[in-house]
Amino acid sequence: MDIVKEPVQEWGGKWTETKLKAFESYVNAYLKIMNKQKKLKNWPKTFYFDGFAGCGNRDIEKKDSFNKENSFEKEDIQLIFFNNVSEEELSIYKGSVERVLSLKEKFDEYYFVDNDKKSIELLRETLEKKNLILKNCNFICNDVNEEIKKFANELTEKTATLILLDPFGMQINWQSIELLKSKRVDLWILIPSGVIVNRLLDKKGELRFSKKLELFFGMSVDKIKNLFYNEKKEKTLFDEEEKKSKIDNCIAKIAEVYIENLKRIFKYVTEEPLILYNTKNVPIYHFCFASNNQTALKIANQIIERIKK
Repeated sequence: MDIVKEPVQEWGGKWTETKLKAFESYVNAYLKIMNKQKKLKNWPKTFYFDGFAGCGNRDIEKKDSFNKENSFEKEDIQLIFFNNVSEEELSIYKGSVERVLSLKEKFDEYYFVDNDKKSIELLRETLEKKNLILKNCNFICNDVNEEIKKFANELTEKTATLILLDPFGMQINWQSIELLKSKRVDLWILIPSGVIVNRLLDKKGELRFSKKLELFFGMSVDKIKNLFYNEKKEKTLFDEEEKKSKIDNCIAKIAEVYIENLKRIFKYVTEEPLILYNTKNVPIYHFCFASNNQTALKIANQIIERIKK
């Protein structure tokens, strides 16, 4: 397969490459199948939706630009600085727009969304210089959750949509994912399991960012505590005291819980997603696939297994 070369300073290191190879392989297979079907039946109309498409040349200080009015995003930023997220971890947060537009097979409509105006403008400029912009490319500066809501309402039985959601942090609310239920949608989503979510699940279970966790998982803080913490009673001089301790293998559990949630929305979901590790061999992201089509899942699993080898 002809892999589009992208500057290292813009698109990160080998973990970015791993994610992009998996995704590009799937897009290529997806378009061949859909376009072949279209020639026979004159449908479906194909859509591509990238929720974090802005040009990849960003630094940590710009992460709060996703939603400056959302205090929870600002809390994410504070957490990032506090924990000194590495450049290696940040490198995975990059787009794949050039690769998708460079493929021989095409979608009927492309939707490139980003909440940062400068990033989406830079993306357009970059694509124009490389003669990659098509007439059916739509560049949208808005919050991804708002755009998913609008987009989901436009989908019909005669449309087929491939969605990529690869945020650095926890910008995607679970309510947005629920809007895709029963739609003809194939979804690739990057779960920030180790790089962000695990850090919000503090060791003592204080959960200072409980609202953000509730929005992300689509469940109550009590349920989150039950899933990720053990409780035990310890005797004191006068009474017993309940103490919480974070479960072992919490990062794997985060991915497991999110995947189980996806199964309530989609019929077919990857049981073993593509895990992206840092140089210390710690999982920082899980790249997961979901669809209502069994063949789509089979193709995604084959791609993931091939890349793992």
